Amino acid sequence: MSEVRKIATRESYGNALVELGREHENLIVLDADLAAATKTGIFKKEFPERHIDCGIAECNMMGIAGGLSLTGKVPFASTFAMFAAGRAFEQVRNTIGYPKLNVKIGATHAGITVGEDGATHQCNEDIALMRTIPNMVIINPSDDVEVRAAVRAAYEHIGPVYMRFGRLAVPVINNEPDYRFELGKGVTLKEGNDITIFATGLEVSFALEAAEMLAEDGVDARVINIHTIKPIDEDIIIRAARETKKIFTVEEHSVIGGLGSAVCDVVCANAPIPVCKIGIQDCFGESGPAAELLHKYQLDTEGIYKQIKRNM
Repeated sequence: MSEVRKIATRESYGNALVELGREHENLIVLDADLAAATKTGIFKKEFPERHIDCGIAECNMMGIAGGLSLTGKVPFASTFAMFAAGRAFEQVRNTIGYPKLNVKIGATHAGITVGEDGATHQCNEDIALMRTIPNMVIINPSDDVEVRAAVRAAYEHIGPVYMRFGRLAVPVINNEPDYRFELGKGVTLKEGNDITIFATGLEVSFALEAAEMLAEDGVDARVINIHTIKPIDEDIIIRAARETKKIFTVEEHSVIGGLGSAVCDVVCANAPIPVCKIGIQDCFGESGPAAELLHKYQLDTEGIYKQIKRNM
C-alpha cells in the first residue's frame, strides 16, 4: 500500500500563487517579512517584480493591498493568521471590508499546530473575527488539492477573501481529477444516517478516520467538509439536521465564533437538533510539538472519536 502524500497547506498556497501568476499578470503578492514561512517566497523567486515585502508592518500592508486593488491589480496579502486577523483587524475591516475591495488575504500558521511558537502565535480566533466583517468570504481548505482550487476561486471572486492555511503537513484526501471546488458549498465525503460530523481545514482527515472507528462500534457517521465557512452551505446543514440524530462540528479553532457557531446559527433557525462543538474550548494554546498539542486538546483522530462517543 502506497504511503499517503502529505503537504502543508501553506506550501500549497505558495505553489498555487505561482500557477495563477503564470496565467494572470495582474496578480500581485505582498508579504510582511515572512515570505519563507508563508511560502510566498516561491512566488517571489518566479516573479520578483510582482512580490512586495512590506516589512513587519501588517497594517500598512493591508492598506497597500487596498490601494493596489483600486488600480486593477489583484493583491494577495500574506502573513501569519495572528497578524492578518489580529494585528491588522482594523485595516481589514475599514480599508478592505467596508469598501468591499478586491483583496485576498492569505493567513498562514493558523491554529495550535503552529506548535513550538506558543500561544502568542497560535491564532484560534481568526475565523470568529473575520466572520463579523460584512462582505468577507472565509475559506479554510483541507489539503493540497483543495488549496489550489480555493486560491483560484478566491482570485475569480470579486471582493475580499480570507484564506486560512496551516504549518503542519496534512494528508491529501481529495482526488484531483474528480474534485470540484465551489464557494459556499460543502462536500459530503462519507454518507451516514446516525450522526453528522462537519469538519474544516486539517481536521477533515481526522474526522474521516474517527468516522471509521465509529463504524466499528456500529455508529453510521456522515462526514461533511465545510471548506467555505462564510458564506456557509445552509442547505447541506439543514438536510443533515433533518436526516441525522445529532451534529458534531470539528475545527482547529475556538468553539466560540468558528465553524461550530456558524453551523449552530443555521440549525437553530431551521431544524433544531443537538450540536456538539469539538475545538479549542475557550482557552489559549501552549508551546509544544504540533502532534502532541492536537492529542492534548483532543483534536486528533482518537480525541475526536472519544468526544463523539462521550456525547452520543
